[in-house]
Amino acid sequence: MIRIAIVDDNTFLQKTIQDKLSFFADVEVRMKAIHGQDIIEKLEKNHNLDLILMDIEMPKMDGIEATAIIKSKFPQIKIIMLTVFDNDENIFKAIKAGADGYFLKEVNPQELYNGIQETLSGGAGMTPSIALKTLKLLREPLVFDDSIAKEEISLTTREIEVLEQLSKGLKYNAIAENLFLSPGTIRKHVENIYTKLQVHNKLEAIQKAKNNKLI
Repeated sequence: MIRIAIVDDNTFLQKTIQDKLSFFADVEVRMKAIHGQDIIEKLEKNHNLDLILMDIEMPKMDGIEATAIIKSKFPQIKIIMLTVFDNDENIFKAIKAGADGYFLKEVNPQELYNGIQETLSGGAGMTPSIALKTLKLLREPLVFDDSIAKEEISLTTREIEVLEQLSKGLKYNAIAENLFLSPGTIRKHVENIYTKLQVHNKLEAIQKAKNNKLI
């Protein structure tokens, strides 16, 4: 059996990942955790695992920091990052921390299973788009420095509220109801956010806002 742990602060997404793995008789989810510190504490009690599917953005301790600690303490455990964003900085930091693979959460069950098998065999399972970005990072190394000043981006309080609701996966109608506004007004706020952040879609807007500590 392939003994797996799932680490994600969203329990619904934990179940989604587990459902994807349920198609394969030789995979068993032995452990779940809601953040990096949680999985490390559980591994201290029982580290009888083959592989961890690790989210990146989590409270208390993110997946990249947790990966570095786990790799230093339990180097035999393989770790695949399983995340929403194919952000260059996250890919770079995850690989530097010791991640063995990197998939987007939209991956289908068979591709995820193949990636797990490949990683356990000594390879590096990756979503194709991530593999391309990784090659690019190797060819053109980028310097990521937290001390570099963030871009000067100014959003209104209302725009930040809308963006926070978007980051939770809410639709325009639900956001309008929560903020006591019309869906049309929400749509206008979103257009303004896209313009100010110089992005073209929701995922880009959320990622850029997080990078610039706006949400």
